[in-house]
Amino acid sequence: MNGILIIDKPDGLTSHDVVARVRRILRTRRVGHTGTLDPFATGVMVILVGQATRLAQFLDRDEKEYEAVVRFGYETDTGDRTGAKKQDFDTTTEEVNEKIRAINWENVFSQFRGETEQTPPMYSAKKIDGKKLYEHARRGETIERKSVFINISELSLIEDEPVGPLEIKLRVACSAGTYVRTLAEDIGRVVGTGAHLSELRRSRAGQFDISQAISLESLASLDDPASVLLPLSHAVSHLPKFVLPDDRVEKTRNGLSSRVSQTPFADGESLRMQDSLGSLIAIGIYDAAENTVRPKVVLV
Repeated sequence: MNGILIIDKPDGLTSHDVVARVRRILRTRRVGHTGTLDPFATGVMVILVGQATRLAQFLDRDEKEYEAVVRFGYETDTGDRTGAKKQDFDTTTEEVNEKIRAINWENVFSQFRGETEQTPPMYSAKKIDGKKLYEHARRGETIERKSVFINISELSLIEDEPVGPLEIKLRVACSAGTYVRTLAEDIGRVVGTGAHLSELRRSRAGQFDISQAISLESLASLDDPASVLLPLSHAVSHLPKFVLPDDRVEKTRNGLSSRVSQTPFADGESLRMQDSLGSLIAIGIYDAAENTVRPKVVLV
């Protein structure tokens, strides 16, 4: 059983929980995913089944898109609604609401769009010296973290959906590795009231969006749950295509390089190597010096 499954993750489950349930439903052990969601977050989880797990390296850096509710007035120790109140900005509810109504959000958001640096939060699964940061945080330890470069391509208000008092709803499109919780905190500090992430829903991961997703309950109710798996080729459809001559297909499966006769690709570029019928045979790397494509991940 091989393919890609787009799950609409529910509130309250860890990403590990989702993978475990998919394993039980599909009755297969070889299941993975391409991007963790916090337990309180919902939305798109790209699940890889069988040989698709070998393609994770070509998917986990894809841009993500979210709908996020930011609540103003105070920060929490986790940066989201699950944490304890950390800092009070000594403002009343009325004062916070008045500030929110008076803010020019375009001026605020413009400070965060494009390439910026962001420090990973202590309550995150990022590993330092082999240990996840949240393991340190739960023991009351603070570990020095290096800032990383992120890119926010879209940051805007979603104004057609009502939210509660003290809250705004945002659409965020960002590079992999961006912490929306940290973004919410940073916005709160610019506004001067403090803030934390109240809700988070991933609406897109790379080319896969929420319209393609299925709930765990719906998946379990199907007579043949495997019928909703997307083909392996969908995982790497964003990569340039290299069509193998018929006499090179078996050689590619054996790990041999193939010479390129069409327009050369960029040196070191990843390519999807397909046969003449469109079946995915391997992911290859273009070598400009040799003008060949070398298989990197071969699929049986």
